[in-house]
Amino acid sequence: MQALADYNSNPYDLNASKITFSEIYDKWSEKKFEMLVDSSGYKSAFNLSKPLHNMRFADIKTDNMQVIIDNSKKGYATRKNIKILYGQLFKYAMERDVVGKDYSRFVSMGKNDKESTRKPFTQKEIDKLWKKVGLLPNVDAVLIMIYSGWRPGEIVTLENKNIDSKNRTMLGGIKTDAGKDRIVPISKKTLPLIKKRFDLTNSHLMTDEEGNGISYNRYYDWFMVLMEQLNMSHKPHDTRHTFATLMSNAEANKVSIKRIMGHASTDVTEGYTHKDIEELIKAIDLI
Repeated sequence: MQALADYNSNPYDLNASKITFSEIYDKWSEKKFEMLVDSSGYKSAFNLSKPLHNMRFADIKTDNMQVIIDNSKKGYATRKNIKILYGQLFKYAMERDVVGKDYSRFVSMGKNDKESTRKPFTQKEIDKLWKKVGLLPNVDAVLIMIYSGWRPGEIVTLENKNIDSKNRTMLGGIKTDAGKDRIVPISKKTLPLIKKRFDLTNSHLMTDEEGNGISYNRYYDWFMVLMEQLNMSHKPHDTRHTFATLMSNAEANKVSIKRIMGHASTDVTEGYTHKDIEELIKAIDLI
């Protein structure tokens, strides 16, 4: 009787109630993965959720998902990815009236006992990078990252058509609403590097030897080889952490830092005015 009352108040496709976890994942991922540079995190989370694959999605509750995370024996980052996947799938299912409640909200990831391994480049290391420009391949790419705050996955998708060296701006970004289609100013220090790398006959700023755009995995390989050559111990995301540290140490405007890095903030309004862009350029030139 309760089910009938619920249906009458909010009619839904009865066939949708039979759809499985795997089927929801397949339908959701079909569109989602087209927008992602790297979908490996979601795919791994799905593979770790095998006990749910053939369950009716409407039957999945908090305990079913919690068992997956508790028994995964994986690190915090992986457990977080699993919960994020569940949240995405429940959102998709609710929008299509497959379920009426998001049970993924109640799933716990457990404590993060591992300290962050991200560490900024030291000033001595940054100076060493500048000395190696032109002597080692892709040193310029690392410096562009350090002085722009792009995510590694964003720098490889940056298109040349969206780079305006005259007005010192770049348009790009992925991942979040605050991160997508954001304007990042070009630092006066890296402007010559970008101009030298810029080639309108190529679609992207970061390319291989043939001028073709590269994947994140290819960029990662480049980066790690370069770190070995320089005797440095860093991962690509350390460049973004370095940017945030440099900007903070230079006492740059906090709202400008958030806008450049694509962090959501109640202080950040939509759209950019000419004055906004001037402020972003002024902020980035402090480092």
